[in-house]
Amino acid sequence: MTAPALPEESPIARDVRGSSSRSIWADVPDELWNDWRWQQRNRLRTAEDLERVVTLSEGERRAIAETAGAFRMALTPYYAALMAREDPACGIRAQAIPRVDELTPNPTDLDDPLGEERFMPVPGITHRYPDRVLFYVTHNCPVYCRHCTRKRKVSDPTSAAGHDQLGAGLDYIRAHPEVRDVLVSGGDPMTLSDERLDQLLGALRQIPHVEVIRLCTRNPVTLPQRFSAATVEMLARHHPLFLHTHFNHPRECTPEAARTLRALADRGINCANQMVLLAGVNDDARIIREVNVWLLRQRCRPYYLFQADLAQGISHFRVPVARGLEIMRALRGPVSGMAVPTYVIDAPGGGGKIPMVPAYVESIDDESVTFRNWQGLPYTYPSR
Repeated sequence: MTAPALPEESPIARDVRGSSSRSIWADVPDELWNDWRWQQRNRLRTAEDLERVVTLSEGERRAIAETAGAFRMALTPYYAALMAREDPACGIRAQAIPRVDELTPNPTDLDDPLGEERFMPVPGITHRYPDRVLFYVTHNCPVYCRHCTRKRKVSDPTSAAGHDQLGAGLDYIRAHPEVRDVLVSGGDPMTLSDERLDQLLGALRQIPHVEVIRLCTRNPVTLPQRFSAATVEMLARHHPLFLHTHFNHPRECTPEAARTLRALADRGINCANQMVLLAGVNDDARIIREVNVWLLRQRCRPYYLFQADLAQGISHFRVPVARGLEIMRALRGPVSGMAVPTYVIDAPGGGGKIPMVPAYVESIDDESVTFRNWQGLPYTYPSR
């Protein structure tokens, strides 16, 4: 029952961190490449776009065509440049390019897997926990992740949060003094302009009972150019501000991403990572360890490891829960506890986050508790 030793770092992580290749965009001037609006305008949306960067498999080509009506595809040039050209199993391709598996529904798939609409008192506000709400502010993202839990609305222009909806959301928060924590989410709120985001965060900060604002964004992973010095300074005006992001694979651990996380930390913005356990992407303790140790070096806390939700068309990403528990057991001990996230299932229908913990306790009574440590060795401790 001894936990396996984990290597310091894999060759893939070293290779990516040592390179910032722009692929077909090598001739794009720095001022354009580092302009987040240029990245947004030049997103890859078609098979023809992608074939300039990777060799598409027949399955990928078919999936791009047949999933377009259900969930659009879009990749920033920055994120597309991280893909392996000849490997359809590449962890970046798996997250960003449609697969034929999306076309086969699973009986357990749900349109709204977390019951967000069920707990939505006004459009755009999900109030599931007593002291916190999720505030949906946009339908747009730089990259539409294929494992997205909000596929029912993200990328759909009809789900855009207009001025009236945002106003109603702010009014709801003002009227509920029990709300002390607001998660600003979407879509990706960093797709809003600095001016609009500044106004929104400022309005939240003016509500006396709102103590904490959390900005939920994958931009540090998919579009780190979004965080200019001016943007980071703007965000820092709204402390206490926490940023939750979503690194899943070592190929995402680039110098650009590192600079972004460090810049945010330098201005007192606490960053945390919410990884999703994805089959064929990161369902290996060594990969998770690599990403999380790298994140700690950038002062970003590994926070959650999510079991993939029961969203439509993503059953091929779901890892058996027993495998997830094996991974958690393999992490504990060989790596610092700071690099070990909490493995959770967000219960279907809105039941909330339930931690999944490997069994260490073997017996417990009024006298003692018997358990095994990370090496599988037995120990006894008095119960009181």
